[in-house]
Amino acid sequence: MPIQKFFDQHFHSDTETVHSRRRFLKAGLGACTLLASPMAIPSVQAAMKRPFEKKLSFLNLHTGERTRATYWANGRYIPEGMRAINHVLRDHRTGDRYTIDPDLFDVLYLLQHKLGTRQEFHVISAYRSPATNAKLAEQNGGVAKNSMHTHGKAIDIRLPGRKLSDLRTAALSLQMGGVGYYPSSNFVHLDTGHVRTWGS
Repeated sequence: MPIQKFFDQHFHSDTETVHSRRRFLKAGLGACTLLASPMAIPSVQAAMKRPFEKKLSFLNLHTGERTRATYWANGRYIPEGMRAINHVLRDHRTGDRYTIDPDLFDVLYLLQHKLGTRQEFHVISAYRSPATNAKLAEQNGGVAKNSMHTHGKAIDIRLPGRKLSDLRTAALSLQMGGVGYYPSSNFVHLDTGHVRTWGS
């Protein structure tokens, strides 16, 4: 259909025709400019086809359970994904589960990208019930009586095939919470508290 005939059928006044034609041509020129760019089409198509998601993988070294879950997508946290992670990160001694601080997931996600890996985190300890923490504190003076583990705000991890020192360095560079270094036990502690560090 000729452009003029299109406008004659859909607009009633000369003024409307002119304004609408201008809008039509401007939109057409914009589309042509976009299509003319060699980089635009792939990037636009990729953005449309691939929603932004945050995924994490864990292996609980005590239970042997694994999960790979999407915990955030398109601007919101995903309850199903968070429940799956919370289950694997439960207190393995008592079976108690807790809602892990979503900020901790974000720290782990950024750490993963900082290291350029999608490997699963090996979990030594995540949530601890108050009863478990009290028992550990009696056995080990290094366990805080009001540990952030009891509030779902801390996790002790390692990454297979990665130097523990590199994991610590990457975590420190984020400046997003506490980072404890335990080379003799082969794990790094991360939490969402104040920025601080300990261990050598």
